[in-house]
Amino acid sequence: MTIKVKVVNLEEGRPTVRQMEHHLERELYAAAHDRTDLLKLIHGYGSKGVGGALRDAVRATLARHKNSGKIRDFIAGEEFRISDQATWDLLKRSPELKKDQDLGRGNKGITIVLM
Repeated sequence: MTIKVKVVNLEEGRPTVRQMEHHLERELYAAAHDRTDLLKLIHGYGSKGVGGALRDAVRATLARHKNSGKIRDFIAGEEFRISDQATWDLLKRSPELKKDQDLGRGNKGITIVLM
């Protein structure tokens, strides 16, 4: 079964956290409306390698949406690897994702959202 995937670059244009949060909310709404199965969010990790305000805000927002049932789950980029159970379950349902360039790379600058 092929899934509908959309890649969203949340760091484009160097937004503030507030601007990015509005963009993320619009993308989540659109994905639900368009029946997108998976969002791959690009948010960066921060120029100093110690975190990043956008990444932290994305993951906090997604945690709230998961708790409220608006999304099924999300996988942090650093966990997006075959040895991660959530990733493995996703790959079993959608084997085409095994070709994703970020699989197994420990990319802290992305997050996968399961709608």
